Amino acid sequence: MKNSQVIFQPSGRRGEIPEGKTVLEASRSLGVGIESVCGGKKSCGKCRIRIESGIFDRFGITSLPDHLSPFTEEEGKLIGEKERAEGFRLACAAVIRGDVLIFVPEESRTGRQVVRKEASERAISLNPAVRLFSVTLPPPTLNDPLGDYERLVAALAERFGLQRPEIDYSALIGLPAALRQGNWTVTAAIRMEREILAVFPREVEEAYGLAIDVGSTTVAGYLCSLKTGKLIGTESLMNPQVTYGDDVIARITYVIDHPDGMKKMRGAIIEGLNHLIRTVTGDAGLSPADILEITLVGNTAMHHLFLGIDPRPLGVSPFTPAVHRSLDIKARDLGLATHPAANVHILPIEAGFVGADNVGVLIAEEPYRREEMVLIIDVGTNGEMVMGNRERLLSASCATGPALEGAHIRFGMRAAPGAIERIRIDPETLEVSFKIIGEERWRPEVRLTGAKGICGSGIIDGVAELYRAGIINRSGRFRTDLATPRLRLTDGKPEFIIAWPEETSLEGAITINQKDVRSVQLAKGALYAGAKLMMKRLGIVKLDRVILAGAFGSYIDKTEAMILGMFPDCDLDCVSSVGNAAGDGARIALLNRDKRLEADVVARQVEYLELTLVKEFQEEFMAAMFIPHMSDAFPHLPTQKTSPG
Repeated sequence: MKNSQVIFQPSGRRGEIPEGKTVLEASRSLGVGIESVCGGKKSCGKCRIRIESGIFDRFGITSLPDHLSPFTEEEGKLIGEKERAEGFRLACAAVIRGDVLIFVPEESRTGRQVVRKEASERAISLNPAVRLFSVTLPPPTLNDPLGDYERLVAALAERFGLQRPEIDYSALIGLPAALRQGNWTVTAAIRMEREILAVFPREVEEAYGLAIDVGSTTVAGYLCSLKTGKLIGTESLMNPQVTYGDDVIARITYVIDHPDGMKKMRGAIIEGLNHLIRTVTGDAGLSPADILEITLVGNTAMHHLFLGIDPRPLGVSPFTPAVHRSLDIKARDLGLATHPAANVHILPIEAGFVGADNVGVLIAEEPYRREEMVLIIDVGTNGEMVMGNRERLLSASCATGPALEGAHIRFGMRAAPGAIERIRIDPETLEVSFKIIGEERWRPEVRLTGAKGICGSGIIDGVAELYRAGIINRSGRFRTDLATPRLRLTDGKPEFIIAWPEETSLEGAITINQKDVRSVQLAKGALYAGAKLMMKRLGIVKLDRVILAGAFGSYIDKTEAMILGMFPDCDLDCVSSVGNAAGDGARIALLNRDKRLEADVVARQVEYLELTLVKEFQEEFMAAMFIPHMSDAFPHLPTQKTSPG
């Protein structure tokens, strides 16, 4: 029986599946959770999936609708014409007949992705751009027939000293009804004391805003009270653009290669953001129309794709963005389903591959106020770094690729229940302990049977532990002379068993192989080389502090990361994780408009170092491929067993 390549997004799981199997059966074989309340009887409609059409060079496949069996009568009862035209099918009804790329929508996923972008506890000075002003107006009479808008402006000037703010068109339309429903007592939501966004009948106490971090892989939203600054709710999801490419270069390439690439890419993120908005407001008992202000950060490519700006200039030297400055755009003009007058403030970007997300990190961590020499690494699909102190700051971007997030790893997966997130290997017995997401205890303390794969923090642990236990050498090559059943050859190539078949929910063992190790070495080597070149540019030989930022950075074991050589040596007590600093920066800008001005200033002060143009990069990169490094000392690392070579 012929096999076909089946790839699931956004989980990134892929494998050879015999033709004749349904998409639902394929998902179960590959450990991808798809809802199926009816048990595959084609009656519940919960297993909606979407087939992506086109040539996907990065996967080496062509995915087409006729690579699945024909649309069925049962599907027609549950999937409308519009969804059918967009490629939606029922996973339980669609039979595999060729290579396919399948996108599983958020609502169809079981074991929902764990998108680790929680808000950090931070003290934020409250000074929002949108504030509420309650006034009581004298009603009009025959002797005083002044227009409603002029009457409101006069009352605002008398009570609050506001100087004739403009009014949004949607607010103007609703003004007469609001005044009369409130018996001439109303609350005006005014932005920057210059524009009336909305007028509500009677006195209103609360206004709401949303801070959004659009990452290459994950998107997070933080719903806040603009009156108190309190975090009302957090929602996150996988960036639906992952269907078109794991990293920014792949997405730019997709736009280049497909005439409708920009339309698809932008449509995907707007649809995803509107899903996020509906969910986060609904969970808080609010409506999307309650959101009056949004702040948004993202890397430069995400910034351009969100705005519908051609990203192709970012892909060629000199990697010029369309705009550096911050922007204020009406949500309705962007297609976001919030209050029609809501404003979207997009933080400035620094350079072609260092975007508004890095500016968010800057205003959250404020390295420009520090005396100590600090390195901040926002670890993600693209590794963005800031180094320096109050005297001088450099920024750079490394194409780490998605390996550090579990993609391009044989058993890699993104963070979800069942993913192995922690690994330890006994240097004497070479026995493995591991922990999976969703289970607090470790194997072998508890018998684990549900492992589905290895996420980013797990693969860093895994490769570092292979080195620490002497299973791989400094160059990353496996030793083949070890007496352990966990080390085996598959198709003549070595791999190490992390979880035995009976400990997984798959049909075999979960392993780390030579290709996996190389993928991690490439990613960590790029980060280290970038950091070394920044240190040379600043004229320093050591760092005082290392800060790991980003959703993924929060879950990295700092000791394992240093064993691996992800960053130069530093006192481990001075290495810390700060969570999603980019998202925190967006939240700070939402709640304190002065920080927006600060962001505009600091974004222009940071010196951008384009690593690809530095002639020493390749030399530094090759040295950094070794574990932890070919020649650099790591005096702060604990003594460990390793093999030579």
